Amino acid sequence: MSRWNADFPDKLKSLIKDVDLMIAPKLMEIDEQVLDNQNKVLKAFRKESIDESSLLGTTGYGDDDRGRDQLEAVYADVFKTQKALVRPQFVSGTHTLATVLFGLLRPGDNLLYVTGEPYDTMQEVIGTAGNKKGSLIDYKIGFDSVKMKGDKVDFDLMKQKIKEQHPKVIAIQRSRGYSTRKSLTVSEIAEIIKQIKTVTDAIIFVDNCYGEFSETIEPTEVGADIMAGSLIKNAGGGLAKTGGYIVGKKDLVELTSYRLTAPGIGAFEGATIDRLSEMFQGFFLAPRVTGNAIKGAIFEAAIFEKLGLNVSPKWDADRTDLIQTIEFNDPDKMINFAKMVQKFSPIDSNVSPEPSAMSGYEDQVIMAAGTFVSGASIEFSCDGPMRPPYIIYIQGGLTYEHVKIAIANACKELFFS
Repeated sequence: MSRWNADFPDKLKSLIKDVDLMIAPKLMEIDEQVLDNQNKVLKAFRKESIDESSLLGTTGYGDDDRGRDQLEAVYADVFKTQKALVRPQFVSGTHTLATVLFGLLRPGDNLLYVTGEPYDTMQEVIGTAGNKKGSLIDYKIGFDSVKMKGDKVDFDLMKQKIKEQHPKVIAIQRSRGYSTRKSLTVSEIAEIIKQIKTVTDAIIFVDNCYGEFSETIEPTEVGADIMAGSLIKNAGGGLAKTGGYIVGKKDLVELTSYRLTAPGIGAFEGATIDRLSEMFQGFFLAPRVTGNAIKGAIFEAAIFEKLGLNVSPKWDADRTDLIQTIEFNDPDKMINFAKMVQKFSPIDSNVSPEPSAMSGYEDQVIMAAGTFVSGASIEFSCDGPMRPPYIIYIQGGLTYEHVKIAIANACKELFFS
């Protein structure tokens, strides 16, 4: 007899049982997806002959770092690209994406986002929010975006803007960020790229944050020229303590490496110190950890929908990232939910989150993240800007069981107390 929910009211126990039965076939689909992705990663490790000495790392300049070169070869193998740049020197996903944009764009060039306005931190990189100092706009780089038609890219408006502005780089944001539109599946990204290529040969850049291993193919397999993400999200598997990756065409990745370090140095230097072991092992575990997080999101969607809340994606929808939204339409409920997520975290469970100003965001943000790696959104966490309709964005979960326990207790507090 299960004891984890022994103090739950009978109505909640019955609800959880109903949800478990309903989502069981969907969870089995995720297990098959994990198998495919795990096989892909294992093949790359074997192809590149990763051995014990690959895990050692370097100090100082980081010259002749064999393990670092092998790690980047593994990433290139898995993402089916010519080149990869995988470094602990990237401080965040935003930094990694900014490195791509500043590496590829020059004064007078234009950047076009075809998936609407990018999320808050990227708006500051571009210069459409914040003080603009050091932004792309400060460097006289033009920017525009194509407003989406609901969950779809407006192809007619996109082509019109491409013909008028001749952008050097066209960006696709796979995940929804802090918007209500759905995240884009790889098949949808493939169609966007196909439509772009009918009118231009511009560089196509995909922000892949939260997307790695959430499907069995990646955007670089359907025409993206360059792609980037964070190692404290999916690709780090919960073990990488910092870092980011860039994958794509060799010449484009090379340009980004000059921005990360310096012209003449590029990818040839950059000490990995003692980070390689966790980066290798995290990437190896990433398919399963990502699968756990997606399973957790399916449970979240199912139980909150049964409780009458608006959720996105729905529990039975095709998944393309880790993010699950719950619309509370009530600031107090949003805050209390975040408090429960924090309370049922392995780290800092004694902390009570409160809305506050946060660098890179225009609104106050509530954030719950009792994580082993600070800010790691592959670990179970939630956050959201304090603005109507008061949507919380849940992501991550190293284990499905942790997500289920935390969410069930949050439901008990909010709906059955």
